[in-house]
Amino acid sequence: MTDQLPHPRHLHQRTETLRNRLRWLERGQDARSLQLQAVLAIIDLAILAFFLFGPFLRKGHSYVIVDYTVAAWIAIELVARALIAGDAKVFFTRLMTWIDIFILATLLFPDLLFNFAFLRAMRVWAIGNSSLFKEVLRRCGCVQWLDIARASLNLVVFLFIVTGFVYTSFFYNREGSEGFVDALYFTVATVTTTGFGDITLPGTAGKLTSIITMIIGISLFVRLAQAVVRPYKVNYACPQCGLHRHDADAVHCKACGHLLNIPDEGM
Repeated sequence: MTDQLPHPRHLHQRTETLRNRLRWLERGQDARSLQLQAVLAIIDLAILAFFLFGPFLRKGHSYVIVDYTVAAWIAIELVARALIAGDAKVFFTRLMTWIDIFILATLLFPDLLFNFAFLRAMRVWAIGNSSLFKEVLRRCGCVQWLDIARASLNLVVFLFIVTGFVYTSFFYNREGSEGFVDALYFTVATVTTTGFGDITLPGTAGKLTSIITMIIGISLFVRLAQAVVRPYKVNYACPQCGLHRHDADAVHCKACGHLLNIPDEGM
């Protein structure tokens, strides 16, 4: 039996091979890795859809089946990210690690804890800042709208996270879609500072939630307005001074005058 056990060196090599494959999947920019990243993004959207349709499935047996299936997937992702990190300290200092651990706990104990799967929207935010999102826009011929698209996505993700938090914390016991619609209505009214006042959150926690929502929401609105008004710039680091943002047709760096060779993003 001892002879059949893998040699520690071979085991280390296999672990390194698996780690490199996972890193390629997570950070690769070739066509194959981008396709797999797109599949993972679709799975993240499906998890968010499960959160949205949860109120309609909660009383059936299918809810528990889907709930534990999502929990198993998130557990697999946690193990994969731990392998990619290669260091426990690095792994546990990442915010997304603790968010997924928290989501996993709510899914494993659905009767004791509320469903916080809406926090997976932060993965969608990460996708918006990845090379995959830029590649999709490039293939659609819309790469010049990258800043606007990212600012819009950040705002939408923020609205979804706040709506999910408000729904889970204050309207979770309402039947069907009524609770989520009320949470969405409150969030949009708060972010836009309309303040109709027909739906409010009770207590000190509700007031603090409203304050944080208004402050961050206004900031994201301003960021979106800046992206719309500001002329389109390409991200290309100047070899001499390091300036990143340049006009799409720039020949020389505006900061130091160095000759630039900016690649055509439409190619």
